[in-house]
Amino acid sequence: MTSQPTADDVPRLGDMPMLGLGTWENEDPEQCADSVATALEMGYRHVDTAKAYHNEDAVGDGIAAADVPREDVFVATKVWAGDLAYDDVIESAERSADRLGVETIDLLYIHWPSHAYEPEETLPAFDELVDRGVIDRVGVSNFTPDQIERARDVLESPLYANQVEMHPYLEQAELRAFAAETDLNLVAYSPLGRGTVLDDETLAEIAEKHDASVAQVSLAWLREKGVTAIPKATSEAHIRDNFESVGLDLDAEDVATIDDIDRTDRQIHPDWAPDSW
Repeated sequence: MTSQPTADDVPRLGDMPMLGLGTWENEDPEQCADSVATALEMGYRHVDTAKAYHNEDAVGDGIAAADVPREDVFVATKVWAGDLAYDDVIESAERSADRLGVETIDLLYIHWPSHAYEPEETLPAFDELVDRGVIDRVGVSNFTPDQIERARDVLESPLYANQVEMHPYLEQAELRAFAAETDLNLVAYSPLGRGTVLDDETLAEIAEKHDASVAQVSLAWLREKGVTAIPKATSEAHIRDNFESVGLDLDAEDVATIDDIDRTDRQIHPDWAPDSW
């Protein structure tokens, strides 16, 4: 595999780089800002956060500290499920932009289709935010195909992405097929299964074959599926290891072997998840 890739080596889906830095649970302000700046200096151009992560200020500090033009960074955040009434969506997005230190959020997600989520109340606020230039793109997270179709019926703006848990132990075949049929981008959170896939013997054998890490194999598999991955990492070593996955090309046999892993292990399953989750 190729080592030391650059920002230009990261494939894109439109304007969205297919590898980003996840920041869930990165709540120490100094550490969070440093990890974001480190990732951007290394070549990452996609940073994912959320109001509920309580770190948008620190993410913004990291973006500002990096020697990377703002227009080169794809910034994504999320409106929490309790803030999905019309006025609350507007206020939440404006405050997120302020905390992040950006004029426009590149992609704003609905974090969960629960709590205060009502399509006719919530989605027009996202259209308004696009019209005002507060956000560029509308996204959803943890939505089922039926919920996506309902959202599209209400939205005037294009629906850009659905962010869901996905990794070799949760292959999301139905969602991937639906996304491919309906021109929707999939973004994978917890792409390493919160660490569960790192001890997998099948993945380890493929990693040894390519002189790569198991994390790199999992991320490369997602890329082969056309899915953007946003692994979280805080140390420079892990940030770099994940980034070097863009230089790993799996062959068809590798992909088929991973597809055949007979295990389903969802890591994120709150009480408010959709019934058909």
